[in-house]
Amino acid sequence: MTVTATSVGEPDRLKPQATTAPRIAARLARLLPAACAALSGVLLYVSFPPRTLWWLALPAFAVLGAVLRGRGTKAGLGLGYLFGLGFLMPLLVWTGVEVGPGPWLALAAVEAVFVALVGAGVAAVSRLPAWPVWAAALWTAGEAARARVPFHGFPWGKIAFGQADGAFLPLAALGGTPVLGFAVALTGFGLYEAVRVAVRARRTRDVRRGAAVAALLTVAVPVVAAVAARPLVDAGAEDGTATVAVVQGNVPRAGLGFNEQRRAVLDHHVRETERLAAAVAAGEVKRPDFVLWPENSSDIDPFANPDARQVIERAVRAVGVPVSVGGVVERDGRLLNEQILWDPDKGPVDTYDKRQIQPFGEYLPLRSLIGAVNEEWTSMIRQDFSRGTEPGVFTMAGTRVGLATCYEAAFDWAVRSEVTDGAQIISVPSNNATFDRSEMTYQQLAMSRVRAVEHSRTVAVPVTSGVSAIILPDGTVTRKTGMFVADTLVQEVPLRSGLTPATRLGIVPEAALVLVAAGGLGWATAAGVRGRRARDV
Repeated sequence: MTVTATSVGEPDRLKPQATTAPRIAARLARLLPAACAALSGVLLYVSFPPRTLWWLALPAFAVLGAVLRGRGTKAGLGLGYLFGLGFLMPLLVWTGVEVGPGPWLALAAVEAVFVALVGAGVAAVSRLPAWPVWAAALWTAGEAARARVPFHGFPWGKIAFGQADGAFLPLAALGGTPVLGFAVALTGFGLYEAVRVAVRARRTRDVRRGAAVAALLTVAVPVVAAVAARPLVDAGAEDGTATVAVVQGNVPRAGLGFNEQRRAVLDHHVRETERLAAAVAAGEVKRPDFVLWPENSSDIDPFANPDARQVIERAVRAVGVPVSVGGVVERDGRLLNEQILWDPDKGPVDTYDKRQIQPFGEYLPLRSLIGAVNEEWTSMIRQDFSRGTEPGVFTMAGTRVGLATCYEAAFDWAVRSEVTDGAQIISVPSNNATFDRSEMTYQQLAMSRVRAVEHSRTVAVPVTSGVSAIILPDGTVTRKTGMFVADTLVQEVPLRSGLTPATRLGIVPEAALVLVAAGGLGWATAAGVRGRRARDV
């Protein structure tokens, strides 16, 4: 009886352990896709500047494809949202540097909704033949939507902007940022599909040639296209050269407080320009043809303040060439973020008003609603900036200089319009002092490198506090400053007037890829309806 009691009692005592372990394993198995989705989003973030690990975008999309393939749309929605949070939360952390985590987390949460919708779409098309094509097109469609809504869009984090050092970069000249991003996503999804088909073939000895060929093509075609597009990338001069000077005057202190020292910021840029003039007079530096100041280099309106106008004119006359000055100007009751073309003899002769102004930075949407929640936010932006309406191309010493002010560099249309309006060189005057030493500066610099290749133009990036840079039409950074130092970059750069296929085509490649995405969703929906009808019968 003793032996029997022991043999019966021992399994009873061990039963809870035996049943608990499978339950834990089952729960972990259910959590694994969610963890993989979030971590692959983080992997995509790591592929972005200031790191040069562009190739990590490929395994990020491969893991996302593995997580989403064969899932239902509801699961795809949730997993896509986790991927979006894993990517966008660390990517956009700079938005909360001075205002706290609330706006940063809200922005990441809202932008991740677009990625969630893409995830649902990818799950839906993942059963179709050549599904990586439809999936990559859906990613492009999601980026197209993010670039337009809400509040005129927020395209920060487009896959193309993480590829400034990548092998796919020449595709920017072929079809712009949509084609470049599509190629990266397609290759990543294709890598997973190629591995999946190979593993299945080895396991079952069932080789489906059509599926294998399709998987290989989704990887090979983007790579071959990138190689074929390389001749479009050219740093040579078509219209001679010009010597440009980029002035970085620096700011008294980082963060939002720099706005309280507007006169000091102006004086810093005047001083640095006069220092350049002295170096030119001493023969230490070649005389520039024109000088570029950054956004907000004169937050004191020089048209309303005689003292500000006087010091600007003093600096411009000292250097003796046209200067593009970044000013904050009030005209006809409108507050404008303006670039002012200042001639050493004639004074201000032309202006460009920033067209793509930043929500929650330069204007406050839903002001009454936000004020009811937090009055401090409304007090930070007392008066909204107004939008400009016309492209800005200054003629400076015979050179056509296109202007895309800071945030505008993230928008395809804002840069392209300057090139189609005749710009031979692009200037991206910026003010990043608000964001301290965050990754934002390097992310924005990468955008300008992509734009240089996209439109085959030299891009000059004057920034109040850094990093200022000069970028050749092939995307190479030839000169750059440090952060929070006063410095001036002077370089002879190539001028170009030819148009790349991307510039000529404009929105066409993006629209075509959106149509491909819609076609894939339509096919998947029709196939799902047919499947349900067949089961009902």
